[in-house]
Amino acid sequence: MDVATPLAPASSPQAAPPNAALRPAPEVCIVVPTFNEAANVPILVERLRNVLAACDWELLFVDDNSPDGTSAAAGAIGEADSRVRCIRRIGRRGLAGACLEGMLASQARYVAVMDGDLQHDAALLVGMLDRLRTGSVDLAVASRYREGGSAAGLSKHRGRASRWSNALSQRLLGIGLSDPMSGYFMMRRDAFEPLVPSLSSQGFKILLDIVATARGRLRIVELPTTIHERQHGESKLDSKIVLDFAALVTSKLTNDAVSPRFLLFCLVGLTGLVIHLGILFALQPAGIRFGAAQALATVGAITWNFVFNNLFTYRDQRLTGWRFLTGLFRFQVICAIGAISNVGIATWIYSNDSRWWIAGLCGALIGTVWNFVVSAAFVWRQR
Repeated sequence: MDVATPLAPASSPQAAPPNAALRPAPEVCIVVPTFNEAANVPILVERLRNVLAACDWELLFVDDNSPDGTSAAAGAIGEADSRVRCIRRIGRRGLAGACLEGMLASQARYVAVMDGDLQHDAALLVGMLDRLRTGSVDLAVASRYREGGSAAGLSKHRGRASRWSNALSQRLLGIGLSDPMSGYFMMRRDAFEPLVPSLSSQGFKILLDIVATARGRLRIVELPTTIHERQHGESKLDSKIVLDFAALVTSKLTNDAVSPRFLLFCLVGLTGLVIHLGILFALQPAGIRFGAAQALATVGAITWNFVFNNLFTYRDQRLTGWRFLTGLFRFQVICAIGAISNVGIATWIYSNDSRWWIAGLCGALIGTVWNFVVSAAFVWRQR
């Protein structure tokens, strides 16, 4: 009788050829932060396939859960082309944070950042890569303001904002780049990673943060580029970037002693202070006792601060729908302790000095400090 020879288990070490699955990381990774860029995804992929045909590359979309299906469009291409990947971020938003997340997710020797709106010239990636390969350059920046470059593709509003922010960055932070607000660059990963702990996930211009944080330690080259007109979708830049820019520049001026998020909170707090004093001023002719007026002003300022911090300071963790209502309730309850101290101290000061604005100011300052501490610990970070 023949006896069947048992087969070796599929998991046996002899069953798998040694190193069969090993593959080194690609040479360059292009990180593209996206929000509502579904129409541009296949066009950008095709352009990169053409210009990087001689390179070992990967393309990493970092999508902030776009409602137009951007991540699905990227994922469909990635099913057939493993060089195309997508990180879909849920509950996190923001351009700088998306860039950081994508750059840290790759093991490529060089990492590039470019927009997904097709305004950047993809062919320039080859020139950037050639400069970095020499070993004498850490960072290659596509500049709209070098000789041979052009920002003609920007709208008049964006063009003015770009020139204004560039001038301020150069003057205040001493940055020698012609275009520190560029959103298109490539750098060595080993030069980028040591800077990461000091970079902010807030804001919209990661290059400015990188260069300001490095404080002259990077070897930088600028290559002229032309910005093309947007063909699909719409610009994501809005009035909120003014606060982001102010917070980032101030943070770098203080040698990162305070975080951009804290500075944004303080800027919002200043507007809350105006609201607080405005309510007090409006209630004075009504004959309301100062203690009651201060209480109403405190509640009004706390509500104002919550709404605008949710819009600006914590825009990457923004509370919506039911979370917004519960967050507001939680914020009011937590701040009640600070409000009691606020009203008590302000009333005591007013009883000794009848100048209502001094008393109101002192009380509001106490409330502002308390609001920042408790909101950071118990409101937006409860995820």
